[in-house]
Amino acid sequence: MKSKKVAAIDIGSNAVRLLISSISEDEEGISFKKILLIRVPLRLGEDSFSVGKITKSRALKLIKLITAFKNLMEVHEVESYRACATAAMREAKNGQKIVEKIKEKTDINIEIIDGGEEAKMIYESHMADRLNVNKNYLYVDVGGGSTEISVIVAGELADSKSFNVGTIRMLRKKVTETELENMNDFLRTVKEKFAPVEIIGSGGNINKLHRLAKLGREDVLNIRELENMYHNLKQLSLEERMEKYELNLDRADVIVPASEIFLHIANISGISDIYVPTFGLVDGIVHKVYINS
Repeated sequence: MKSKKVAAIDIGSNAVRLLISSISEDEEGISFKKILLIRVPLRLGEDSFSVGKITKSRALKLIKLITAFKNLMEVHEVESYRACATAAMREAKNGQKIVEKIKEKTDINIEIIDGGEEAKMIYESHMADRLNVNKNYLYVDVGGGSTEISVIVAGELADSKSFNVGTIRMLRKKVTETELENMNDFLRTVKEKFAPVEIIGSGGNINKLHRLAKLGREDVLNIRELENMYHNLKQLSLEERMEKYELNLDRADVIVPASEIFLHIANISGISDIYVPTFGLVDGIVHKVYINS
């Protein structure tokens, strides 16, 4: 049996993640085992979507965090990695300068990827392998700065789009009517052409909502159930949400706009169920690293 360790770094608008996985190959196929997953809520989008750049204090924290990630990758003897930054770094005027500074300080290469690449990368998690090839699905990943929507037809990726509709943008009232209508037009076209039967929900918020609903791992989250949770969460203060649902502060504020985005997409596309596997961009990056190594 051959095995190797690979890593993925996802620098998102809300959080920065490191995933280290062990990948094994034998006559039965390929298996991925998570060794380490770390999430740090750095909130780069708070800067990028408000003032158009990453502030010095957050940039310094990001450099320290990537340095820590590099040390962890060395301790775990990671053979190859990929680091990707998404919406917050894409839109920050100083995003590329920060990437260059990180390279200088840590020797870690960071790619600022566009929304289309992000959507396709999420699909690389191979989550589609678990689905019914006779049905069509919408894969929806809701982040702090953007929402990636992929259309899966007969087990294959038919289309994918990224929209600047995210939880931090919504909190800061930075989602434009034009961008929302662009997303609506895409969803209406997909509904008419492919009639997807289920949403596959990705991201920390939908995973938390699924757990709050006390569902089994393979149980779908019904839209009515999500609506009830949304209304319950919305009427509470941040402190009340944190206490009642045992949420961290960085989850308690974004979980409401995340619910709104999922409910909106379900309403436009006419879908009533959300399947919630534990896959996301960081998993897609790991698969991509393996394929290219």
